[in-house]
Amino acid sequence: MKSLLFLFACCAATFAPLARAADTAEFVTRVETCEAILQEFMGDRDYAIPPAVWERARAVVITSQFRAGIVLGVKGGWGVVLAKKPDGQWSVPVLIKASEGSLGLQLGGSKVETIMIITDDATTRKLYQTRFNVGVDAKAVAGPRWAEVESVNKEILESPVLVYTKNKGLFAGATVKAGYISRDDASNRRYYNTMYTMPELLFGNFVTPTADVQPLMNLVSGYAP
Repeated sequence: MKSLLFLFACCAATFAPLARAADTAEFVTRVETCEAILQEFMGDRDYAIPPAVWERARAVVITSQFRAGIVLGVKGGWGVVLAKKPDGQWSVPVLIKASEGSLGLQLGGSKVETIMIITDDATTRKLYQTRFNVGVDAKAVAGPRWAEVESVNKEILESPVLVYTKNKGLFAGATVKAGYISRDDASNRRYYNTMYTMPELLFGNFVTPTADVQPLMNLVSGYAP
């Protein structure tokens, strides 16, 4: 019996670091994918978020969602959220889940890539909920693109959530429902090796940014200093 317990202990000691490394690699991939999504949006004037919107940004949500089955629906996905803290610095990217997308599949593809600009702290704090329904828990409209912003009225820019997706069927100011996003405290605990959850990660200074998340933080702070 003692031999079996010793064997189990040895196996746990051997495989636990491997499991953590696999988790870390997956989480890094998510962050890097969100970084690439933001770069692709901002590199194309048809989709780029204009400076007037970035000036109002209090939080940025970037999601990647995937088609589930044959129907035109999106069931699975993930993303990150970054918030602007009271000291003006941007938070670390906090891992989230994203599901039930309803914006349609981008250009006939099998995934939906979305960026949401949240324009006030009160709406950002609604992300603390177990589930935040975009367009239900807070008004969400299609955000103006770079070339459109001169003709957009101020009311649109003051919407709590401005949604950007690569679906060309949306026009600035159109009310949208982009499904829901939810907390992923378990993944954040494993990745950041901390017991702090979304509120502390978004608005506190309790964790040191890893080298893997710094490029995304730099990108966001460059657009919304």
